[in-house]
Amino acid sequence: MIEIVGKTNIDFMGKRRLAAVCSGAFIFLGLLAVVQIGRGAANLGIDFAGGTAVQLKFDQPIRIEEARTALESNGLEEAELQEFVRGNKLLIRVKAATTIEEKIADRVVAIFSQEFSQNRFVVDSSTEIGPTIGKKLQQDALLAILISLTGIILYIAARFEFRFGLAAAIATFHDVLAVLGIFYVLDKEITLLVVTALLTLAGYSLTDTVVVFDRIRENLRTRRRDPIEKVINSGINQVLSRTIITTLTIVLVLVPLTLAGGEVLHDFSLALLLGVIIGTYSSVFVASPLLLIWPGGHGRLLRRG
Repeated sequence: MIEIVGKTNIDFMGKRRLAAVCSGAFIFLGLLAVVQIGRGAANLGIDFAGGTAVQLKFDQPIRIEEARTALESNGLEEAELQEFVRGNKLLIRVKAATTIEEKIADRVVAIFSQEFSQNRFVVDSSTEIGPTIGKKLQQDALLAILISLTGIILYIAARFEFRFGLAAAIATFHDVLAVLGIFYVLDKEITLLVVTALLTLAGYSLTDTVVVFDRIRENLRTRRRDPIEKVINSGINQVLSRTIITTLTIVLVLVPLTLAGGEVLHDFSLALLLGVIIGTYSSVFVASPLLLIWPGGHGRLLRRG
């Protein structure tokens, strides 16, 4: 494999206390975001908050900027627009908090009939999402994340042992909370697409952690008399080049998507980008230091066969 940094001897475990402070801040922001989401005080999309989704099909292409200007000038500033170039379709999503007494779908149709009278259209679909459904989707999203973390513990426990599985699950939970907290601070909208990104990054974080843990386990078998901190540092340094190459490869794809992927893909790509960076950090500075919590030497960290 190509080596970017070559052979290194960085004392990662010596920096674990500083990393613990940073991780504590991430976890605090994440827990705050979870509380605010539960209270409905965060910036929730219509999937969770309820609202209306209307899809229109035009005879001629319509510029999304002009459509957004038309909606904003008629009092629908928070409307979300998604353009489908093929078929000249436009999806308009309006959260429940933005709606008024009249049906929001009728209002959207009236606005486009007035502003784009020369471009005829038909209503492809119109969907109302009530607050009850939004609450159910919140619960389902949380359940999906919890099930994935449970699966991580069981998988790592089977491949290594329970302590490795628990450390990997905590690191993955840390990554999900960190991205969620950053999104809350940035006032980004929490949608089902963002939840999909969180589950995706959980898988990436697990894969990266498994690579680090696998090398640590091999070192534990061959260097039983070395201090455990030195063994863990050695394992991380040995896979550091691979970790950097993998992370950079993914970042090179996600950065263009985040900057130029359009409004629909922006938050999804940003969540993945943040998740990949934080996931790489957590494999080194969260999951690995957690192995030091259980004292007792190599025998406590490695199942003897």
